[in-house]
Amino acid sequence: MSPTTPSYDVIVIGLGGMGSAAAHHLSARGARVLGLEKFGPVHQRGSSHGGSRVTRQSYFEDPAYVPLLLRAYELYDKLERDTGREIALLCGGLMVGLPEGRVVSGARLSAETWGLPHQMLDAREIRRRFPTLTPRDEEVALYEERAGLVRPENTVAAHLQLATRQGAELRFEEPVVRWEPFRGGVRVHTPEDTYTAGQLVICPGAWAPGLLADLGVPFTIERQVMYWFQPTGGVGPFLPERHPIYVWEDAEGVHVYGFPAIDGPERGAKVAFFRKGSVCTPESIDRTVHPEEVAAMAAHMARHIPLLPGRLLKAATCMYTTTPDEHFVITRHPAHPESVTVACGFSGHGFKFVPVVGEILADLALDGATAHPIELFDPRRITGPLNPAPAAAPA
Repeated sequence: MSPTTPSYDVIVIGLGGMGSAAAHHLSARGARVLGLEKFGPVHQRGSSHGGSRVTRQSYFEDPAYVPLLLRAYELYDKLERDTGREIALLCGGLMVGLPEGRVVSGARLSAETWGLPHQMLDAREIRRRFPTLTPRDEEVALYEERAGLVRPENTVAAHLQLATRQGAELRFEEPVVRWEPFRGGVRVHTPEDTYTAGQLVICPGAWAPGLLADLGVPFTIERQVMYWFQPTGGVGPFLPERHPIYVWEDAEGVHVYGFPAIDGPERGAKVAFFRKGSVCTPESIDRTVHPEEVAAMAAHMARHIPLLPGRLLKAATCMYTTTPDEHFVITRHPAHPESVTVACGFSGHGFKFVPVVGEILADLALDGATAHPIELFDPRRITGPLNPAPAAAPA
């Protein structure tokens, strides 16, 4: 380490969704923050891009997420006020499927557990209120007025903007090679320099298997594809005042999710399969979207929203970093609880939590604990008690 290398209160590795939020919340509390990012700001190489992400409170994955969502919604509003950027658009949302399916029954359980406003709609009422949708007679939906979408690029940019304004030092195109404990804190090595800090926050996204190899969690990196179609007849019926976001589970358990047309008449409406991807690494991911993939998406949507797969406008890939039980990992590192905090394994449903995860990470790094309910996200649910292991790991 060179004599001129500065020392920080907290180093944040990764400045995508979670890391940018952590840098903001940490610097807002007066911490001297260094943020390190492998790519440029608001990049398209990970999991925090694509123009839109679903947000909802009637959470079918588990009712334990609902308090975090309620706080995230408060923080969306504050982020918009503080930066003037559009962050959230609450256009309403439908959870569609068979009554006993995971999406509908799980969403209803969360709504009833937490007293969330919602309506249950049968197929006839779905078709009447949302005529673009063609559910089967046996399908139903939970409608949530407070559901909608968040803008991932705007959210990351807003958090980076605030972090910089608050004095954080953010370094881009500077990948982390390894990290290690050092004099009661941590030491982080990059090709440019070596940095020290009292605390380390690691938000590695799809690079978790490398930077957090010692965590012991078997992460799976999945290639996912997002599609934008120009609906037959134009986007009029798909505008946000007429068309909700939706998560739709068919009788075979296949999930799709989609959005209204939010970016003008020539940008179409976005749709994607949920958890129907292929295993990859950040280095091996196939960024080309193939004709057979487009055909499969169009054929599936034609059964649910016949006007939608009119013409493909574009498609793009992103990555999920998935844990075995599809719940997050947010914790003080079990092997290094005095100085290292981690947030990873968001399993394809994490972006809606970005602002509250940033708040949680600031709590853990600065106070050693948080009042937010994060017991579900302890990695020892997967690994069991963790034996100490070498902290240094390749990026």
